Amino acid sequence: MKFASLGSGSQGNATLVEAADTCLLVDCGFSMRETVRRLDQLQRSPDQLSAIVVTHEHGDHIKGVMPLARKYQLPVYLTAGTAKAVVERSQQVDIRIVRDAEPFTIGALRVQPVAVPHDAREPVQYLFYHGNLCLGVLTDLGSVTPYVTQCYQHCDGLLLECNHDLQMLASGPYPASLKQRVSGPWGHLNNHQSADLLSQLECSRLQHLVLGHISLQNNCLERVREAVTPQLSGVGQVHYACQDEGFGWLQL
Repeated sequence: MKFASLGSGSQGNATLVEAADTCLLVDCGFSMRETVRRLDQLQRSPDQLSAIVVTHEHGDHIKGVMPLARKYQLPVYLTAGTAKAVVERSQQVDIRIVRDAEPFTIGALRVQPVAVPHDAREPVQYLFYHGNLCLGVLTDLGSVTPYVTQCYQHCDGLLLECNHDLQMLASGPYPASLKQRVSGPWGHLNNHQSADLLSQLECSRLQHLVLGHISLQNNCLERVREAVTPQLSGVGQVHYACQDEGFGWLQL
């Protein structure tokens, strides 16, 4: 199993997960034209995709999902709440409803949705299984619940949100209401929340840890590294996803 990113951040998110002849696109927060360009940079094209798996309905995750699915006849997997939020955009699209904690299979991959606290209709994140390997994608949540910690305990690869640094957010340009939303229990993980989660996981299994969804305004790599480095004992390789290029293929 391997994974890569087309881009990670508040301006657009999309992740590829691949095993055998199955290639899934997790979210698509870019225009169709930009998605095709970014796929090409990863030596992939839309007609090689097996399906699109959606976490929630915010624009930086779903902007290109329906146009791409419609043009290339791709099934879209998402929760009932997310489907209701985008019902007007989902016409002529093969919509398949998923439920928290109920695994489903797409080709060579088994997929498990995991409910997370985020300010969307029915948000989930995902675990992907192939053989004995487990890949976790975990962004866009404002707090780490015991359920989340339990679900992500045994990952071989993990894409984890480090959205903001609390000091930078507090002194930054966002209006007070947006600062409260981002840092609240239904917003996004800050660096220290992500570090605390890592301290509770079985990191010795982690071949690749990718820290992503890093805010361009309210965070920086120096602050991310400072927060998470003490918790990286046993982790294989650590990578940082960026907005413009995401990250290249990582093999598990």
